[in-house]
Parts: sequence; C-alpha cells; structure tokens
Amino acid sequence: MEGGQLAGEGQSFEHPCPLHRSTVGALLASQLGWKFYDADDYHSEENRMKMAKGIPLNDQDRIPWLCSLHDILVREVASGQQVVLACSALKKMYRDILIRGKEGAPLKRDESGKEEKPAELQLLVVHLSGSFEVISGRLLKRKGHFMPPELLQSQFDTLEPPSAPENFIQVSVEKNLAEIIATIMETLK
Repeated sequence: MEGGQLAGEGQSFEHPCPLHRSTVGALLASQLGWKFYDADDYHSEENRMKMAKGIPLNDQDRIPWLCSLHDILVREVASGQQVVLACSALKKMYRDILIRGKEGAPLKRDESGKEEKPAELQLLVVHLSGSFEVISGRLLKRKGHFMPPELLQSQFDTLEPPSAPENFIQVSVEKNLAEIIATIMETLK
C-alpha cells in the first residue's frame, strides 16, 4: 500500500496511515525550516463524524477539503513560505486539486478584466509505501484519531499510486524514520 505527502515550494506526503504520514511530515518540515500542515486538521466536522462511524469518504466529501488545502498552500507559497503538507491525496485527481485547485473553478479577472489562470503550485509528492499488514499494525497502535483502523482497507482500495509524469518519489515505510527523511532530503537537493 502506498500513500503520500507533498514538498518543494510545497511538499505533500501521502500515506493511508495518518500517524506515519504526520510524523514524517512534521520532522521533515522541522529539519528544512518549512511550515508544516497536517491535512487531517482541516477536515470538516461532517467528514470527521462520517469517518468516526466507519464510513469512508467519497470524492464529494474530499473535494472541498482539498480545495481548502490548495488555498492554504497558495497563500503560504505566495508569501514566500515553503510548506510540507501531510495529506492522504490517494488519487491523482486529489493531487491535481492540491496543485491546481478545483477543476472548472471560475477564473479570476485582473484589473483590466483579463481572465487569470488559477494559481498552480510546484509540488513533490512523497509516496510512503508499505504493505497492508505493516500499515495496519501501526494504525492499531494509534490512539485518539477520528479515523478508525477499519477504514484502512478503503484507503488501499482508493489508492492510485503516483506515476509519470507526476513529480514524486516513493519511499518504503519499512525504512526507519532517519532513512526516510534522508531519502527525501537528498531528493530535494
């Protein structure tokens, strides 16, 4: 199984297990001196309740959340801040929303009335990959998160691992934390 996060001007980590994704993202941001966001902190109350009841989120649940995350990334990058985002951007469409905003969003107009393209971000997706068994074992040890371990299979079922031409690296969660961070840091050089 695989998941991820994004980095560069913005960096995103995707991984089905929030614990590992957040730990890697927070440590990486700290070492880089970048701002860290955990996408789980931005879920609506409705999404949190749905997951707490064991109901997987669908695209309609996720798109507004991803658009909000895109807006946060755009704001931070526009202010000169580099960002690490821990996010379960499991589908290519989700990663595209993080980069470009919602498809079909109305174009903004500048002072002269010309349409402006939505802001597009440069992101590196760090795809943290591991087997269902390894990730499930870690998830069962986690306490105090709104997503129950029973939803992990739905995360694996939804996953579309990144592929060319996406800007990504894949790192095994079976490496230790120091090795994972070193691999990502080397890629960012």
